[in-house]
Amino acid sequence: MIRPVLVTLISFAAVPSAAQQTSPSDQITRTHGISIIGEPALPADFPHLPYVNPDAPKGGEISISAIGGFDSYNPYTHRGRAPALSVIQLESLMELGTGDEPLAAYCLICETLEYPESRDWVIFHLRPEARFADGTPLTAEDVKFSFETLRDKGLSSYRMAIQAMVSDVEVLGPQQIRFSFAPDYPKRDVIYQLGAQTVFSKKDFTDNDRDLEASSDSPFIGSGPYLFDSADIGRSITVRRNDEYWGKDLPINRGRHNFDRIRYEYFSDFDTAFEAFKAGEYTFRNETSSLHWATRYDFPAVRNGTVKLETLPDGTPASGTSWVFNLRREKFQDIRVREAINLMFNFEWTNKTLLYGLEKRVISFSENTDFGASGAPSDAEMALLGPVAADLPETALAAPREVQPGSSDSQLDRAQLRLAADLLEDAGWVTGADGMRRNAEGETLRVAFLNDDVGNNRIINPFVENLRRLGVDAVNERVDNAEMKLRERSHDFDIIQDDIALGLLIGGGTMQVFGSTGAGDVFNLSGLANPGVDALISHGMAVTDAEENRTALGALDRALRALTIRIPQWFKPEHTLAYYDQYEHPANMPEHVLGVLDFWWYNAEKAEKLRKAGALR
Repeated sequence: MIRPVLVTLISFAAVPSAAQQTSPSDQITRTHGISIIGEPALPADFPHLPYVNPDAPKGGEISISAIGGFDSYNPYTHRGRAPALSVIQLESLMELGTGDEPLAAYCLICETLEYPESRDWVIFHLRPEARFADGTPLTAEDVKFSFETLRDKGLSSYRMAIQAMVSDVEVLGPQQIRFSFAPDYPKRDVIYQLGAQTVFSKKDFTDNDRDLEASSDSPFIGSGPYLFDSADIGRSITVRRNDEYWGKDLPINRGRHNFDRIRYEYFSDFDTAFEAFKAGEYTFRNETSSLHWATRYDFPAVRNGTVKLETLPDGTPASGTSWVFNLRREKFQDIRVREAINLMFNFEWTNKTLLYGLEKRVISFSENTDFGASGAPSDAEMALLGPVAADLPETALAAPREVQPGSSDSQLDRAQLRLAADLLEDAGWVTGADGMRRNAEGETLRVAFLNDDVGNNRIINPFVENLRRLGVDAVNERVDNAEMKLRERSHDFDIIQDDIALGLLIGGGTMQVFGSTGAGDVFNLSGLANPGVDALISHGMAVTDAEENRTALGALDRALRALTIRIPQWFKPEHTLAYYDQYEHPANMPEHVLGVLDFWWYNAEKAEKLRKAGALR
């Protein structure tokens, strides 16, 4: 699925710390970092991030698999398919979401930032030593050019957000740039969003006649720790560490960016990729298939210790993987139809029979966090839900219903079948002589699951069988990767798999995925356009207190769950890893990031043993 790649729209409320300089007369704060709630944990003179190995050795290669292919190096346009690593060479003004502070940001390209208490504007003071990979200085002019390019030619929902947010941008000097914000725009998120600003080289765009809206046959020139090395279009891409990287000695970077080379190998499907891993064609897997993890990791390289298996906790919010209804289609605009289809997916049977009991059901839109709704709404939640109750199902104002109440161990739960049948009858979809459900116009209730992964067949096909027993004309519509992308972007599908979640905060990204303004855009795949949801998002974007944030998330979670815009799937609260035993990581891993390409490292002595044993190609 396409995810927002331009900016992570998360909010914050900055509070001055001892390391920050605040003028008592005009309340101007100058700081090295910001945090959503309270103060950044790290002082201005921190030596390195707490969880990294500051003395991690540099060297070696790590290689990973990807499925499908690519034909462009530009991920900022709908034209073409960009590869993994297409933006690894680009940096933002600030480093967002460290592993132990997911809601904090620290200066990276900027050295400090300053802003008034009102947050009507922000000035970023850039590091004078910052350079692009071609040796040219990174200046405020590049930052302004990047902002204006994304504002005018970025993906539509991002363009609309920053056009409404920023009223003026002004270069104050070679290393100073000021952004002024629109008077009526909510101010809580604005500085964090600008800190996430990707910085392009203006010279690169000019010299190479780049157009952000067009497909590109050459990678961007960036200022980051890695450079493009080589590619076999559609099959593999490799980047190499830049030994002349300007920021390699910054405290924020110490112990990070340790691999000399990072390589992605592309395969047509997951089974082919798995067999290639066994053969040593690439070296690291974060296994997402419960079937593979439970049944296929008993090959010789595992038994003799060449391949190491490891399980690490994953404390990040669940991605919210689900089958998403396309609400633009008339048949799905009746919530009873959506609820009936939802009831026919038997997760308990699927998990036990097909997923080896390794998964947990996605229930909340803030799954794997403490922010999901539970029980009856609190008084504070009711204060938010009451004014928008007319736009929401009645269930939004009650304890959330179970996703699938009382499901049995059989593939087809007959109690659920009866409930679903009653819902469809009430919605006007009646069973004909051939057993298929039709509306008053005689049209069958056709439901197609758009699917470009053969590995999903074993999950989708039993679901399709259950739906057909209900009289639904359900099909598993297999397409290739290219058609999948095209139809996803043009909203040409009934049901599609996507990751839709709320996470830890409500921000501009929430509006992109769930808001009416994004209903025509690629990020809002469901096409949800509900004024009540919009109002809850707008409120959540403005809160600055931790408890208010919890209340806002709980209320929005109730609304979204009641609307039944998805059929939630499952998640694992842990990483299941397999890798050739030449990589290491810190003993005390951070809760919120795995960081394989960030702060893991290569053990040359172990790698030499693997080479001598002929374990790798």
